[in-house]
Amino acid sequence: MPSLNDIRSTYLDYFKRNGHAVVDSSPLVPRNDPTLMFTNAGMVQFKNVFTGVEHRDYTRATTSQKCVRAGGKHNDLDNVGYTARHHTFFEMLGNFSFGDYFKEDAIPFAWDLLTKDFGLDKDKLLVTVYHTDDEAANIWKKHAGLSDDRIIRIATDDNFWSMGATGPCGPCTEIFYDHGDHIWGGPPGSPEEDGDRFIEIWNLVFMQFEQQEDGTRLDLPKPSIDTGMGLERIAALLQGTHDNYETDLFKHLIEASASVTGQAPYGDKNVHHRVIADHLRSTSFLIADGVMPSNEGRGYVLRRIMRRAMRHAHLLGATRPVMHELVPALVSQMGAAYPELSQGQAMIEETLKLEEERFRQTLDRGLKLLDNELDSLPEGADLPGESAFKLYDTYGFPLDLTQDALRERGRGVEVEGFDKAMENQKAMARAAWSGSGETADAAIWFELADEFGATEFLGYDTEIAEGQILAIVADGEKAETAAKDARVQLVTNQTPFYAESGGQVGDSGTIKTDSGSGKITDTRKVGELFLHSVTVTSGELAIGQGAELEVDHARRSAIRANHTATHLLHEALRQRLGDHVAQRGSLNAADRLRFDFSHGKALEADDLEIISDEVNAYIRQNTPVETRIMTPDDARALGAQALFGEKYGDEVRVVSMGYQDKSGKGLSGNTYSLELCGGTHVKRTGDIGAFVLLSDGASSAGVRRIEALTGEGALAYIAQQNQCVGELTGMLKAQPDQVAGRVKGLLDDRKALQNEIAQLRRELAVAGAGDAAEPKDVNGTTLLAQVLSGVGGKDLPDLIAQYKSKIGSGVVLLIADSDGKAAVAAGVTDDLAEKLSAVDLVRAAVGELGGKGGGGRPTLAQGGGKDASNSDAAIKAVEAVIGG
Repeated sequence: MPSLNDIRSTYLDYFKRNGHAVVDSSPLVPRNDPTLMFTNAGMVQFKNVFTGVEHRDYTRATTSQKCVRAGGKHNDLDNVGYTARHHTFFEMLGNFSFGDYFKEDAIPFAWDLLTKDFGLDKDKLLVTVYHTDDEAANIWKKHAGLSDDRIIRIATDDNFWSMGATGPCGPCTEIFYDHGDHIWGGPPGSPEEDGDRFIEIWNLVFMQFEQQEDGTRLDLPKPSIDTGMGLERIAALLQGTHDNYETDLFKHLIEASASVTGQAPYGDKNVHHRVIADHLRSTSFLIADGVMPSNEGRGYVLRRIMRRAMRHAHLLGATRPVMHELVPALVSQMGAAYPELSQGQAMIEETLKLEEERFRQTLDRGLKLLDNELDSLPEGADLPGESAFKLYDTYGFPLDLTQDALRERGRGVEVEGFDKAMENQKAMARAAWSGSGETADAAIWFELADEFGATEFLGYDTEIAEGQILAIVADGEKAETAAKDARVQLVTNQTPFYAESGGQVGDSGTIKTDSGSGKITDTRKVGELFLHSVTVTSGELAIGQGAELEVDHARRSAIRANHTATHLLHEALRQRLGDHVAQRGSLNAADRLRFDFSHGKALEADDLEIISDEVNAYIRQNTPVETRIMTPDDARALGAQALFGEKYGDEVRVVSMGYQDKSGKGLSGNTYSLELCGGTHVKRTGDIGAFVLLSDGASSAGVRRIEALTGEGALAYIAQQNQCVGELTGMLKAQPDQVAGRVKGLLDDRKALQNEIAQLRRELAVAGAGDAAEPKDVNGTTLLAQVLSGVGGKDLPDLIAQYKSKIGSGVVLLIADSDGKAAVAAGVTDDLAEKLSAVDLVRAAVGELGGKGGGGRPTLAQGGGKDASNSDAAIKAVEAVIGG
């Protein structure tokens, strides 16, 4: 019985033998389609190739594309675990032709693979075609020998595919497998088509038309092929089951779930294990591709999936976080095909553990609230939408998680009420998608790239170069020239200017031609085309001219010093904090560096000191910063760190620096930092100069951010600190190493003097009161009331204690007059505390002094007022309370 890994390899090898380029899966975060939240089909990475705005060096390709469908139009989350074939993560096997072969080859490719290489029984297969696609039907008859009753014509959109309202489109042919009449269901197009007897295993799309705005369709000059076959679905078939969760991969994950939860893998608990197994795949791959749990966008969808799996682990009786313990089982099954899983294993485990720890803190309270709400409802009634929203807003329970919890009790949620509550909540956390950041005018750049090819980057070796102006774009339109003061984007055949990428900002500098000059303010990249943002400063620039391009040397030097320092910082963080540390974003600008990394808590002062010292130690090593070009696999074999979510080509730049005995990285096993990086760097670590770590703070959940300075910026910061120390040594007449002790001594002296002054102030206040401090009898209770000047409210409690001691038994009322405002304190001796409350006495006095409230204990309370001139009235009010 072939394993899932065997089936994937057989598929890719088959099409490789038939002239297809085997293309790596693109990341789950699409790079070329702002309308998609996640990659959900194999053709996504080829979209621009199909539309003709991008060309590659192959015309036929094959992939096993990782896909996620858990949000938006393609959302299978609710069904996962309860059906045989729904998943949040799946692999889509596909073969593609970009104007090369068409139906006459695509159909035989599919039929021969299924019946020969996979060995499926021909008599178990039938197909559908679009009802007018006689060409496809005839090919099926001729090559596969299918009779008319096994070629079903479908007149609906199920067998006609389109990319959008306009653009490429065409008919489909779908291949079905008949599991036999012992399983209920009918063929496609019949009333029983939703049964499990006939299962679609492969869809072939024939892109042969271009849909026009007026509804007409024109023949494409080069029709293309796009196919998709779910790996999990074909694996189930080849392994003798019609349930994807019975395949070897899912059995392995389900048994791992059973092991960590202590529950049998099959039986009445099986649905929980199935949810965990599926969600483990989607969450792990999303984290490996750079998505982190959050309250919006992709991060929110990830959090929903994670928490759904974690709740099912809870239902299995897990009393501790367990999802992270399952990652090794997944890596053992899929790590060979997808190295990003192995590379990111520590990060995936850490993220899952932190999220489950957070979620478990609220899970019990949320489920208790759900139980309480259900107890107040009639038997079988749906949960009101407002209650479901409360779970969402207060405890972070997504609606589908609540629905999933209620499904087991035979109940639902009043979704309309939930939606209404959501709309009325101003601070709701919507899973909104704002696009992938691709520019709206991308088509013009693809057009220029097709015309001129990629821009050649010379900036690794030089900061001054000659180039030819190939294109000028102003306000999204091509232009022949650009006159003085014009702001344009300019493309040259080659350039020393680095385009913003990987956290490193774009270069700036100048451009000069025979007829004019300009200031380059920024450089960015679309595809492989470098775009220079230019303000023309004199004359004019024109297409076809030769130009001298010069990078701002000082700015580039500062930027690359910061960039190289981030590599040293990254490794220092990993060595101090653990292998879970991974880069989650960076900024390498001229004036500073910013580095975001995965870590769940603030760094201790000792951590920051050790990390900073280590970075500076490797700067002082002054080792060469070396760059090698190699394949991604070779780079990873040497221990190179890659950015999760980044897609690398056939060759990558590997940057190494620093010596560390027995590090296990690099060709000699003694390299300190080894990373895949396309940025510019210093020649030796000593060129960084110095490193000053300014701060560590939270960037987002599970992500920390370090700000730092290097080079001249670091030296200027140190000089500023030294100047401050110098000024202090002069004022204190002390050596620098004595400053801290002297300052501490002065602060101690200051505090002692403040205490002494306060005591003297209290003594003077008491002494100055004279006879007014004599107690009086009020209805049998001794009252000592006094108005004081020159003391503050914080002095009153100590004075109250002194007066209590003086009178033995009774009440003390003190009013401090400070610039017309009053501070009041009342004290009641312990023997009277059950009869009188100091809080009541203070509130009576405060009311006469223009204040409100007051509080404390029955034996001591304080308050304040706006008008100390009413002190006599305040005293009388207190007497009235005592007199009862």
